[in-house]
Amino acid sequence: MDVLDWLLDSDPAIRWQVLRDLVHAPLGVVAAERARTATEGWGARLLPLQGDDGQWAGGACFPANSLNWRQENHGQPWTSTLPVLQMLVDFGIDRRSDQVQNAIEAVRAGCRWEHAGQPFFSGEVEPCINGRVVRIGVYFGQNVDAVVDRLLDEQLEDGGWNCEAENGSIRSSFATTINVLEGLLEHQKATGGSPEIDAARRRGEEYLLARGLLRRKSTGEVVNSSWLQFSFPVRWRYDVLRCLDYFRSAGASPDPRMEDAIHLLRSKRQRNGAWLLENTHPGTIYFPLEDGDERPSRWNTLRALRVLDWCERNAA
Repeated sequence: MDVLDWLLDSDPAIRWQVLRDLVHAPLGVVAAERARTATEGWGARLLPLQGDDGQWAGGACFPANSLNWRQENHGQPWTSTLPVLQMLVDFGIDRRSDQVQNAIEAVRAGCRWEHAGQPFFSGEVEPCINGRVVRIGVYFGQNVDAVVDRLLDEQLEDGGWNCEAENGSIRSSFATTINVLEGLLEHQKATGGSPEIDAARRRGEEYLLARGLLRRKSTGEVVNSSWLQFSFPVRWRYDVLRCLDYFRSAGASPDPRMEDAIHLLRSKRQRNGAWLLENTHPGTIYFPLEDGDERPSRWNTLRALRVLDWCERNAA
């Protein structure tokens, strides 16, 4: 199959990114396609599901009345405000549209964290959540400076972050670190950043690079085999493709310590030119974005191709 044609035969959320990142279409063409994300396809399906209280499914991180999801063993539900807004950012939804602006104003006015009732864009206590709050807040034009300051204060000695630090952990977590780095990067892009943010990002990146994006520093063993499988939506979880796409977005040249990760990425390309969806994170959703695990994935293919394009352009 022609991979570009297959990618373009999809939702506006994918099409505009293919036009920008792979086709390198004129800016006007990209913008016109991106404008459709709020009125057609997945974005337009998610927006009306917001409740009158400004929340999706009645909650910030978890749906209302979902406290037993761990015991029910169905996976974390993904229908509340945080995962929905994370997906809308992944879609690159047109933030200028009236529908989106009204939705964000309703979140700001009505959504409160389960932890202690904090306003959504004030964040809560876990850096893996607050990193996403920063990314979402920056995207939608909200002031999240106080959340950024908190994250800078919570960086651990080894360079990363860990949601278990409040319980005494002094070792960073790959998953928490990538969530924080994505947020800090978007804040830096939007505001110009500061020396403190830049230094924190460099330390966090070094934490990942020193481990080859996937290995224990002490033994060189792969930390978690699930990180070798690519998922979308990524939710709060870590995998190698997510990390490579972060470094691509950061704009630096590929580091030699990414070699194993890039080799893994290349090895997963199928004969038809696509990458598979491999590790869907279980839990209640509103609707699927793909045909299921072990099937060709437009999202993973888009992200993989733009990472490889970044590698090749820098090599040239």
